[in-house]
Amino acid sequence: MTDTICYRDAYARSCEATVEAVEATPEGLLVRLDRTVFYPGGGGQPADTGTLLALDPVWGGQRWQVASARRAGEGIVHVLSGVAAEDGPEPGLRVRVDIDWERRHLLMRTHTALHALCGVVWRDYGAQVTGGNMEPGAGRMDFEFEHMSGELVGEIEAKVNTELAAARDVRVRVLPREEAFVIPDLIRTKVNLLPEGIREVRTVEIVGLDLQADGGTHVANTREVGRIRVTGYESKGRINKRIRLEVADAP
Repeated sequence: MTDTICYRDAYARSCEATVEAVEATPEGLLVRLDRTVFYPGGGGQPADTGTLLALDPVWGGQRWQVASARRAGEGIVHVLSGVAAEDGPEPGLRVRVDIDWERRHLLMRTHTALHALCGVVWRDYGAQVTGGNMEPGAGRMDFEFEHMSGELVGEIEAKVNTELAAARDVRVRVLPREEAFVIPDLIRTKVNLLPEGIREVRTVEIVGLDLQADGGTHVANTREVGRIRVTGYESKGRINKRIRLEVADAP
């Protein structure tokens, strides 16, 4: 099992690790490490990108670009695109693992902004989430709204920015399943995406606004997000409306 540091410390940018396995596939060279700071993707948040640096002097400081990362069984594999097996790292090699921090932090700000959006919409309009996705600096969320208008979207945007400016702490906890599922409205999505057999549930709380199950990375306080701007809205069905947003420059 890979020690996935990002789940307990979203601000960790680098770590040292040992290569456990390497596999050549059409996707690229898959490198499994004993620990990593890479987020492997999921819940609408893309996987991190970054580099692996060989620490053994024999390798002459060789560095590999990591195009993505994903779960593979109980481990995390790092995808080295366009690297031949003979040119990649070998099992047993010590490496330094570095993520593209600017990209990650922008994703963290975006993810927290989407949770603030979700919190406002649930609190003030009682609408469940039917889908969502993000990229660095922008994202979209779908809600069970029957009607949507520019006036309503403007109202929501103003409320979200008020909550972000309130400098609310963002807290991450891991709870036993039995304890987590007594929390009212923990699952905000129309469909419960948590596997039946899961024994622990990771929760993300924007204190005083939002609390829900989530596996992604977030900033520690809403003031890090800055402001958001709603860039559009559209109908995706009779009672399914999409809101798109962008994250402005950090304060």
